[in-house]
Amino acid sequence: MLTVRELLKIKAIDGIKIVAGEKGLDNEISIVNIIENPDVFDWLTSNELLLSTGYIFKDSEELQNRVIRELAEINCAGLCIKMKRYFDRLPKNMIDLANKYGLPLLELPFEYTLSRVIAIINEKTNADYDALNRRSLDLHNDLFRIALEGGGLEQISAELSDTIRNPVVILDRDWNLLHYTDRKDNGTPLAQFLHLAKNRPAFPLAFTDTIPKYISDIKKSIKRMYCANGLEIKCHIMPIAVTDYVYGYIVVLQTVRGLEEFDYVALEHAATILALDRIKAREITAVKLRIRQDFFDDLLTGKITSAETLQSLSDLHGLKVDYSYYCIVVHIEPDATYEDMVHRRYELEHTAKKCADLIYGISGKAAGELTCYYKNNQIIVLIGRNENKPPVPISESKSFAQELYGLLAGKINNTTFRIGIGREYPSIYSLHKSFSDAHETIRLMLRFKDTKAVSHFDDYGVYHLLDTNMKIPDMESFFLQTLGAVRDYDQEHGVSLIDTLEYYFAHQQNVSAAAKAMFIHRNTFIYRIDKIKELLHTDLKNAEELLQIQLALKIFRLLNKG
Repeated sequence: MLTVRELLKIKAIDGIKIVAGEKGLDNEISIVNIIENPDVFDWLTSNELLLSTGYIFKDSEELQNRVIRELAEINCAGLCIKMKRYFDRLPKNMIDLANKYGLPLLELPFEYTLSRVIAIINEKTNADYDALNRRSLDLHNDLFRIALEGGGLEQISAELSDTIRNPVVILDRDWNLLHYTDRKDNGTPLAQFLHLAKNRPAFPLAFTDTIPKYISDIKKSIKRMYCANGLEIKCHIMPIAVTDYVYGYIVVLQTVRGLEEFDYVALEHAATILALDRIKAREITAVKLRIRQDFFDDLLTGKITSAETLQSLSDLHGLKVDYSYYCIVVHIEPDATYEDMVHRRYELEHTAKKCADLIYGISGKAAGELTCYYKNNQIIVLIGRNENKPPVPISESKSFAQELYGLLAGKINNTTFRIGIGREYPSIYSLHKSFSDAHETIRLMLRFKDTKAVSHFDDYGVYHLLDTNMKIPDMESFFLQTLGAVRDYDQEHGVSLIDTLEYYFAHQQNVSAAAKAMFIHRNTFIYRIDKIKELLHTDLKNAEELLQIQLALKIFRLLNKG
């Protein structure tokens, strides 16, 4: 492979000279790159020779020093700066640091273009690339064979660790541990500074939050320093991804030796094979989930009528046929929009799975045995208890649902949750009725744009009665006969007497409380109530009239807020 020492002897670019870092003259050059952007530090690899006009660091001594340190840390071959553009002579601070780190610092005569220098050096290194490509192909074949033979994460991780001679950690897309491979020659065992519990975060948020969120931001493996227990460890992070979908990450901890050019190639191959492994694992999980979902779909739509079938399937999926059950439905609505529907489906499924895991984490607080599954943008939670126990009070079921909401809203960002609770039924054969209750509750919450995050079926009892037993023309007629005059006055004068009535009844006809809730003066509220009495020719004291007015208000919401 071409070295910096040999580069200085190439006649076609005669005039290049070394001004610092002679200790690195035997550094090997695998590829030539241009550095004119400080963000490029994340994408550099070892053995690269960097060319620059010096524009990005011409006015900043701090950035000049950072360039030298960063290139030395990742074992770049050297830095070559074109003279007479922004520098007549290289700064002393850069020369001193290059000597300290042994990083070759070169001067390129003004008459040479950077593109010409790249072409000349690449011509010299082509033969070396043939050998590298052969090694790369051999490694790819080895990893692919492991995947075909079902070796999975464990063998792929071990093969990668053997190749790059450093510990390897494989994480899912939420940075939870999937697998790790430590080495006997690692003087800093992973257990000393990482949390190595499977399916739990291995790194703290302070570290993972520094990684770009979107795969389009990651061109190749990126470098980060991980600090823990007084240690500072260089890490290389590679996404396991297909197109824009991230399945996880490989983290190489550089605790045994520095990475070389082929190690980065090996990392890219391992990421590709692991992506295939993750896709396969995802499909297996999806098949299991579909089988489970098919059972619950049939159960919650009342399609299973055979007692024998219900008994065997319930046993298989962890339900008790002799328990009473009620259903909670969690509706998930992401705040973000997705142009790609497939990407939206993947993200929703991922969010739903995280939510289901969180719910299982507090299952011990439920008033019975908890089972849940997710489908599309909903999580269905079933809570069953021995039939000999008294029914769960509505207040208790709402309290648990409120706790679920607090947990999900606190852990899942940029997502809106609504939770509907169905009534409890004494038999699993009627569980589909509780699901229908919860689903209907969600529908009404969305229809009325209810600000409450948690509601029980019984909270909308009057709406259920009206919506299912009265036709729209009948509801319209009843409303006009009862509150038509108030509605007409609102439209003619641009006021809100209908809203005033709703607040009046919502606060048990307490004028002060209702006025406060509407953010108006008490006297203004009293004036409005007097106007309503005048329009309706009533004193709002007759119980029969009050009932009719309240029903008309419910009908108004059904007719006008759908």
